[in-house]
Amino acid sequence: MAVKKHILVVEDDTSLAEWISDYLLDHDYEVTVASQGDYALDMIAEELPDLVLLDVMIPVKNGFDVCKEARGFYSGPILFMTACVEDGDEIQGLEMGADDYLTKPIRPQVLLARIKALLRRANDEEPKQQLVFGALVLNATAKTVTVHQQALGLNDNEFDVLWLLALQAGKVVSRIDLVSQLRGIEYDGLDRSVDIRVSRLRKKLQEAQDQPYKVKTIRGKGYLFCRDDAATTS
Repeated sequence: MAVKKHILVVEDDTSLAEWISDYLLDHDYEVTVASQGDYALDMIAEELPDLVLLDVMIPVKNGFDVCKEARGFYSGPILFMTACVEDGDEIQGLEMGADDYLTKPIRPQVLLARIKALLRRANDEEPKQQLVFGALVLNATAKTVTVHQQALGLNDNEFDVLWLLALQAGKVVSRIDLVSQLRGIEYDGLDRSVDIRVSRLRKKLQEAQDQPYKVKTIRGKGYLFCRDDAATTS
């Protein structure tokens, strides 16, 4: 028997939450419900649902904030639903990391179709296992880094930092995002462990070649992995 897909419904309108829950249960999904943003974040972290159906206007933390924070540790589909019809709201939701957007009133068949499409897409996507930047090769399965086929002696912590930065090569990654993804906690403004890891990583990269792949510190913003060569993934 196939394992049922788990959907977390985040909605503070009790009657709507019950209707959606019953509808999804009838279509063979496992469903849990959260009525406010802080509860939703806890449940996403603890339960890791297959999909989050997220209302925008919810108490304590709104849906935009929930989505943004959840993206630090959750990679599953997030489907926004809202009564707002402004284009700016849709754009903001997608920029926060949402995968799709539904406006209320929710039509049951459309909701089901969107959920099936997002789950199908999530199942088809395989996480990247290798990044290649010219002579620099990162392998996530073995947690190895080579330069001109020579192994670079990184420990797991250093590899994790480099991998996260290399996945977003050419873009600034904030210290807040790094701490959240590496340690699963919110950055308190005092934790310097990531800075230490970056410092050690930078030194090893600089020693590896005459033209090093640089990890730059962008003052007041975070860190940047400079992509000197176009990357390929597999």
